[in-house]
Amino acid sequence: MSKLITQKIKDGQTSLGIELGSTRIKAILMDDAYKVIADGSYGWENQLIDGMWTYSLEDVWKGIQHTYKELAEQVNERYGVALTNVGSIGFSAMMHGYLPLDEKGELLVPFRTWRNNKQEEASKALTKLMNYPIPQRWSIAHLYQAILNNEKHINDIDYLTTLSGYIHWKLTGEKVMGIGEASGMFPIHLESKSFDQGMMDAFDQLNKNISWKLQDILPKVLVAGEEAGALSTDGALLIDPTGKLTAGILLCPPEGDAGTGMIATNSIKPRTGNVSAGTSVFAMVVLEKDLTKVHSQIDQVTTPAGNLVAMAHANNCSSDIDGWIKLLGESAKALGATFDINKLYETLFTSALDADENVGNLMSYGYLSGEHITGVEEGRPMFVRQPDSQFNLANFMCSHLYSALGALKIGLDILLVEEKVQLNVLLGHGGYFKTEGIGQKMMAAAAGVPVSIMATAAEGGAWGMAILASYRLNNTKSLEDFLTTEVFESMEINTYTPTDFDIKRFADYMSKYKKGLELERIAKEYI
Repeated sequence: MSKLITQKIKDGQTSLGIELGSTRIKAILMDDAYKVIADGSYGWENQLIDGMWTYSLEDVWKGIQHTYKELAEQVNERYGVALTNVGSIGFSAMMHGYLPLDEKGELLVPFRTWRNNKQEEASKALTKLMNYPIPQRWSIAHLYQAILNNEKHINDIDYLTTLSGYIHWKLTGEKVMGIGEASGMFPIHLESKSFDQGMMDAFDQLNKNISWKLQDILPKVLVAGEEAGALSTDGALLIDPTGKLTAGILLCPPEGDAGTGMIATNSIKPRTGNVSAGTSVFAMVVLEKDLTKVHSQIDQVTTPAGNLVAMAHANNCSSDIDGWIKLLGESAKALGATFDINKLYETLFTSALDADENVGNLMSYGYLSGEHITGVEEGRPMFVRQPDSQFNLANFMCSHLYSALGALKIGLDILLVEEKVQLNVLLGHGGYFKTEGIGQKMMAAAAGVPVSIMATAAEGGAWGMAILASYRLNNTKSLEDFLTTEVFESMEINTYTPTDFDIKRFADYMSKYKKGLELERIAKEYI
């Protein structure tokens, strides 16, 4: 087997997917049987600078180079061959955000990520103008808020892109964008598979004094499998400064983490959905028809093939849980305990199964940042209990695990209850699901539908991006058929169906969660 894989590596029968997530950059090298043969990763964190969440571009390239180097070293150690060529490459990153570049390709303001929640005025105005939901995270909301703020850089914008689009442009020289990622920049016209021209015209009419037209600064939209350029000589050095990686490798259209999540879970058919839960949490439900009305809490985006998807996105999920677990781990170490961090997470997550029916009347809001769905502008993590609450470990952990899904639940109820969207199953992936069965049960209770976990769930978006890269070379079938008949034909899947008790307990918790939200909304005024 090792000799076979070695030959595949030499022959370029591989695909490389690299995804820049919120806390980790991950790379996966996959063979032509869609099996992972090597990986690499790099931990990083966003920074709050001048009130804006950002990452430096220096860290972007440092992280990519470190991740690729780790993967290449693994290839050499396992298979005795230097990695100089791959069949195809794909890059994805956290969606949305704001990367405006001037005509020289220089960044005009620090990268503004999806996590910033300061675009409410723009979001409301554009939603009304276009009669289409424009969340604060979207690139167009960032752009219009900058216009409303009279920021000096506006007339100098030559190209507006996202993180994955920026990386792809630097590697290939191509100003293109996968349609799933593009749909988080500006609304997509589903028939033309491009940005909606009528809405672009409306935006331009609103901003007649600007020196550019919107269509001139946005990337070209591509669907999965389309030609997106090749790795340039300079681009190859940006990934691998040693010069071993050769130029000329084909790249697929860059995508966002929502799109790669859909691919990694085979959730691109109507009535299927996936939920990605980590630093943030979002559920993607593939629609059979348009929603009946505009909901400011719900994004309408697309699959990488261009089909309509409803997206409920919450900025906050597991970050506050991570903080508490770190604190509990420090306490244990102070007492002389030694343990593996994964075992600590597993133990604490599993303890939640013993929680009381009322979760001890504990309540938490793990809002490190603002939250669009619940109308919270700035985050203040908060844990609240009553004098007679049952304050024990099981209730404490269950409360935090439930709360991590609170904002998402509000979005899901709009889709599943108010809009009566049909959903047969949710596919879960991300760190929230890492402890077997726990996050899966919590999510099933929140959504009220079965939640499935695939054997490849831990591979995540980088694997999904590698699949899209592979599809760039094997696009003779529709993307749906390619995934179903080739990639996922014999995939192992574990499904949990929520009980009536699961659903009722979560609903009871949510009724208290909603009542207490006003405390979270006003906390920034006092803390």
